[in-house]
Amino acid sequence: MPVISSGKVLVSGANGFIAAWVVRLLLEAGFSVRGTVRSEAKCAHFRKEFASYGNRLEFVIVPDITKEGAFDEAVKGVDAIEHTASPFHLNAVAEPDEFIVPAIQGTVGILESARKHGTSIKRIVITGSCAAVLQIEPEPKTFSELNWNEQAPKAVELGHDMSTLTIYRASKTLAERAAWEFFNEHKGEVGWDLVVINPPYVFGPTIHDTPTPDALNTSAREFYTILTEPSSPATLRLGSCWVDVRDVGHAHVLALLKASAGGERIIVSAGPYVWQDWLDAAPDSPKFQKGVPGSSKGIVYQLQYDARKSVRVLGMTYRTMQETARDTVADWEARGWQ
Repeated sequence: MPVISSGKVLVSGANGFIAAWVVRLLLEAGFSVRGTVRSEAKCAHFRKEFASYGNRLEFVIVPDITKEGAFDEAVKGVDAIEHTASPFHLNAVAEPDEFIVPAIQGTVGILESARKHGTSIKRIVITGSCAAVLQIEPEPKTFSELNWNEQAPKAVELGHDMSTLTIYRASKTLAERAAWEFFNEHKGEVGWDLVVINPPYVFGPTIHDTPTPDALNTSAREFYTILTEPSSPATLRLGSCWVDVRDVGHAHVLALLKASAGGERIIVSAGPYVWQDWLDAAPDSPKFQKGVPGSSKGIVYQLQYDARKSVRVLGMTYRTMQETARDTVADWEARGWQ
């Protein structure tokens, strides 16, 4: 597929944590952007945030991404799509379908709209998740793009584990599988290819509308809580893997620019962590928790991702914990939260 170096890009769910950075970095790279949001009210912040880009940024209202044909008009006349819209929170859900239906229908729906109406589209990039990659293992393990989360969909289907996190993991797995199945079924009749970017936990400064810490997305809110509120020693030994939101945004831009990314599933991860690592990396301030400094040295991380493909195919480099912690705290201070 040809490299896409200019033109108009559709960004779904443009007012989200990751999506806002995708929008900014696309604009900085010279693209025009059409963002979808659920209501006109969600546009105001971005019109102000990106006012300097003038008519290179436009919005369309898509109230319900699960509705058939929801993206039919939005895909017309764009050269590429960055599909970021999918629900994620850790609040209790009454039914698994609260996550699973929007994730699958939103993803397949935008691909179907692109198939029918996206005559100028050359590439579609989907924001997946390492939730579709990992499985819970008794021993430490490093996962790669070859791995799929078989556990979560099965646990939810059988009703064995209905925790919100497991349902979310199932939704991301099923949505990504549905995307590849759709693409493989229709690739002979469309003029575009597919890329899936899979990040783990995403931290970093926010540029979407976050008037208070309570308005932060799930991962950023958890980061804020860990730094500003006391945690038990057991909590500080918990962790996962992480990546800076700006690096995720950059990966989405590179996925358009790099011809070799077409048809690829790509993990973007800066490395593993336990929460004590973040307390140690944060700027020194009496306002932040300290835990037991240095106590995570030599720890064996239960979970890691092999991100070498992102370096090889996209040319990714990753911010350090210290950079992300510093810039996130500076963002809080600029907002008057510290």
